[in-house]
Amino acid sequence: MNSMTDYPVLTIDGPSGSGKGTIAQLMAKELGWHYLDSGAIYRVLAQAAIKHHIEFDDELALAELASELKVVFTIEDDQLIVRLEDEDVSTLIRSEQAGNAASKVAVLPTVRAALLQRQRDFCQSPGLVTDGRDMGTVIFPHAVYKVFLSASAEERAQRRYKQLKEKGIESNLSDLIIEISERDVRDSQRTAAPLRPADDALLLDSTTMGIDAVFERVRAHCSDEL
Repeated sequence: MNSMTDYPVLTIDGPSGSGKGTIAQLMAKELGWHYLDSGAIYRVLAQAAIKHHIEFDDELALAELASELKVVFTIEDDQLIVRLEDEDVSTLIRSEQAGNAASKVAVLPTVRAALLQRQRDFCQSPGLVTDGRDMGTVIFPHAVYKVFLSASAEERAQRRYKQLKEKGIESNLSDLIIEISERDVRDSQRTAAPLRPADDALLLDSTTMGIDAVFERVRAHCSDEL
């Protein structure tokens, strides 16, 4: 059991497009635990900043907004629904533009501090599955189970391209590869909570693995809780 909460936590970290969100939701359903998409919080915050006309370099204003962020996560018909101030922003926050905006907001230390406790508050009985970039290293360093999921930039861009196409969103594969690669560099080199695996995390490269194979590896990792 971790020392920060009374309930077990499974963290799944990794870069954008590695499949961590899909696996985390499957594990939350399998375990019957709560689910937190930490990346969505930053995307929602970026969207809230746009909505309230706050610039991305206004750290104090962003931190104040973060401390009062009205975001709700629900699973409906096996789909994650994200609501900002009672508005469904599930699709809006998944664009590449929203992702890049979230990455810029996430590098600000004061903003990260404002959202840290908010994320920890998601851990409730009987447990929590959460995915992101620093769940196992910063937010829940004493989590019972940790996974770091990766894949090549090319493979992740292909996955993202397919997702956007299925949603009717136009995109360019070459641009996606560049954007994902640039975000990898930015996230891994940032001063505040850089993207890296926790020392005690299970490392999985999903480049040539299907969802079922990854799920089974993670499930086995948590076998004593199932």
